[in-house]
Amino acid sequence: MTNWLEIESKVVIVTGGSSGIGNEIVINLLENGAIVYNADLKDSNLNKKNYHFLQVDVTNRDIVQKAVNEVHNKEGKIDVLINNAGINLPRLLLDSAGSHPEYEINDKDLNFMFDVNLKGPIWFSQAVTKYFIEQNAGKIINISSEAGQEGSEGQSLYSATKAALIGLTRSWAKELGKYNINVVAIAPGIIEETGLRTKQYEEALAYSRNITVDQLNGDYSKSIPLRRVGKLKEISDLVCYLSSNKSSYITGTTINISGGKSRG
Repeated sequence: MTNWLEIESKVVIVTGGSSGIGNEIVINLLENGAIVYNADLKDSNLNKKNYHFLQVDVTNRDIVQKAVNEVHNKEGKIDVLINNAGINLPRLLLDSAGSHPEYEINDKDLNFMFDVNLKGPIWFSQAVTKYFIEQNAGKIINISSEAGQEGSEGQSLYSATKAALIGLTRSWAKELGKYNINVVAIAPGIIEETGLRTKQYEEALAYSRNITVDQLNGDYSKSIPLRRVGKLKEISDLVCYLSSNKSSYITGTTINISGGKSRG
């Protein structure tokens, strides 16, 4: 008996699926019967049926193309691409205090974040679209962020890349709709902490906002109507729905999943 989503045997590529949101997406897809390929630098070593690992540097176009070809050659199709891989390095436009110039925007960090957060989705989407057009079907799901819609203090580079991903989503949906290809983005807000939230990340973000690390995790009851942060499972549930045929008329849009959080 199939479940309501009916994504059994769908072939899904998830980039950056070894940790954080990506890992939860991989697990949820597997539990719903999908065949999942995790494209990441390191394996999460999941011991689950239909799980496959591809060692991929998402910034390398040739490696990405080889990985996508490998999946298609093995499975005979690709149904869904989830562009999840991303990096966030909190950086200030200018360190006015002058005590931590390493937290100012610089060439190295700018190039790294744009390579991972934008080139990665572009190269993967380009590689799978060839097969999507041939089969006249396919879905691209881009994991953006509320920061890409609202901006974020101390995270302008990250916000810029996530905003660009929203722009790519809208444009690709217009380009690919005639081939029965859906392109959609989601924009998670504040979610429960994962292993990706390192001490170095918290120190940089706190400095960029002129607060202490302890003050980063405040009371969200005034900014989030649901009075709590989001759960990883809630993000992955939305991705599973968008991966299914139940969402066949959703394209060219970004779905905010932030508990109603707003500036007002």
